[in-house]
Amino acid sequence: MSTDSYLDLVKNRLSSLKAKFYFNHGEIDIIYSPTEFYETLKYKILKAEKRIFLASLYLGKTEDELVNCLEEALKNNPKLKVYFLVDGLRGTREAPSKCSATLLAQLLKDYEDRVDLRLYKTPAVVGWKESVIPKRFNEGLGLQHMKIYGFDDEVLLSGANLSSDYFTNRQDRYYLFKSKPFAEYYFQLHQLISKLSYKVIPSNNSQKFRLCWPKTNLADEPKYSKKTFIAQATEQLRNFLQGTYEAQQTTSREFHPTSDSPTIVYPISQFTPLFVTSHDYSTEKPTLLNVLSTITHPSINWTFTAGYFNMLPDIMRKLISTPSTNCTVITASPYANGFFKSKGVSSNLPGAYLHLSKKFLENVKRCGKESNIILREWQRGIVNQPGGWSYHAKGIWISDINEGDDRPLLTCIGSSNYTRRAYSSDLETNALILTTDRELRDNMKNELENLLKYTKPVNLNDFENEPERKVSFGVKIATAILGSKL
Repeated sequence: MSTDSYLDLVKNRLSSLKAKFYFNHGEIDIIYSPTEFYETLKYKILKAEKRIFLASLYLGKTEDELVNCLEEALKNNPKLKVYFLVDGLRGTREAPSKCSATLLAQLLKDYEDRVDLRLYKTPAVVGWKESVIPKRFNEGLGLQHMKIYGFDDEVLLSGANLSSDYFTNRQDRYYLFKSKPFAEYYFQLHQLISKLSYKVIPSNNSQKFRLCWPKTNLADEPKYSKKTFIAQATEQLRNFLQGTYEAQQTTSREFHPTSDSPTIVYPISQFTPLFVTSHDYSTEKPTLLNVLSTITHPSINWTFTAGYFNMLPDIMRKLISTPSTNCTVITASPYANGFFKSKGVSSNLPGAYLHLSKKFLENVKRCGKESNIILREWQRGIVNQPGGWSYHAKGIWISDINEGDDRPLLTCIGSSNYTRRAYSSDLETNALILTTDRELRDNMKNELENLLKYTKPVNLNDFENEPERKVSFGVKIATAILGSKL
């Protein structure tokens, strides 16, 4: 199958998606390292003229420098507005001590008319659950997991959060899109979720902030009626994802192609907890499964990665069933897992993911694909020790080697870990990129090689022969019971 015919097949499969954007050469930059990611964030913040819109799981409690950078940008540009969205559980975990909410509330004191800070709380914690279930454990019920970093008419999508490890020694992925229509789409999405969230107001109480539910929000406060809130959220998100929301906006969802537009980008999102059970209009899961169904020729190969390896069974079945002959799965070594030697229950998580990796290899063997699919573990030193890194990258790349070219022509970048949790409990957004742009394909290959150079292959014999790969019976049982929360 030729590259053009394969891409045509994928485009045809994606024709039902309402949002797609065309990019010319040089309008998508790939960032390779955490430090470059951080420097880009600060540079773009200081250069922004109209708006900064940021969505993350949380802002690290030591990120005073980033807050000061935002404050400097606001001070230097009286027309600038800042919109911030974080998770309401993770972002207040340490309150009234330093946390995302207390750090960002500082900006509201001097710039309340130009800073909008929102905390999303999953409707799954409404009522007694929020007060009874301990902090950290209640985060298992659902989180705002999107990573959207927008500056004027550019937007950076990533899987990285805003904390020091993601800026120094935690490997992730980062794509900068330079397109006004694309940035406007993500600003609209950011605002839509913000208006289904609590607003932070500065206060003199012990926490230095309080939460309110503005009358301008798009749904009733969930604590009064969870059912009503979800019904109203369903309607708003359905309109947005299916395109009718755009009719009220000034920017078209589709940027019309020209002969010099070799790249198409499809935003895909997963908002399952905000939809009524019978009407989930999320676009991520069905789109990815649709794309994987196009891999019907041995020359079409794929690479999959997730730092937290708990692949959705539907995705796993699709990948293993492909006729591809040269495929790679990259996951974190236990020594590159962010929970390695952490305190409490979370210290068992590296073992849980190790157990899931072994189960994956067993499935590969059962299907007779051992020579076609290789599992590789990423390790760069030992996390939490000098020089040690952790691994948090996630994504899919697809290439066609039929014409002797192994550069990716398709990738998915964003917040999703491709787990059962991502498709049931959290809010996720990603971008699916199809391209014939030679330089972009070169950069996608460089990105992949940058990840692969710190990996080594792992097989079932390694699990049998290496004592450190033995997982306790208790962790195996817990993984089976709590797998949907990992």
